[in-house]
Amino acid sequence: MDLENAINAFAALSQETRLKVFKILVEYGRTGAAAGIISDRLGIPHNTLSFHLSHLTQAGLITARKEGRSMIYAANCDSIEDLIGYLRENCCILEEGCDTDCKPIKRGKK
Repeated sequence: MDLENAINAFAALSQETRLKVFKILVEYGRTGAAAGIISDRLGIPHNTLSFHLSHLTQAGLITARKEGRSMIYAANCDSIEDLIGYLRENCCILEEGCDTDCKPIKRGKK
């Protein structure tokens, strides 16, 4: 993931309703959920939800597919992993004794 994509992802998630939508979709995983389910869980109108879903889609954080008459939205797990990887890329790089999993290695007496 490059800097511009990371900025777009964080910008999309920096709004309360979008973060709540994203959290719900992470719960549903790759299976996803219909827009109506998300709207009901958050108690927001469909047109408001549509606005927020559009932002998350444009940022690459969620995907949409049509199933019958419903739109199903799902967390883009690959994009989430890329974003986490972007954050971890330089994690602890200046900390002495950091292993590759970003867990500082304890040094000295036990």
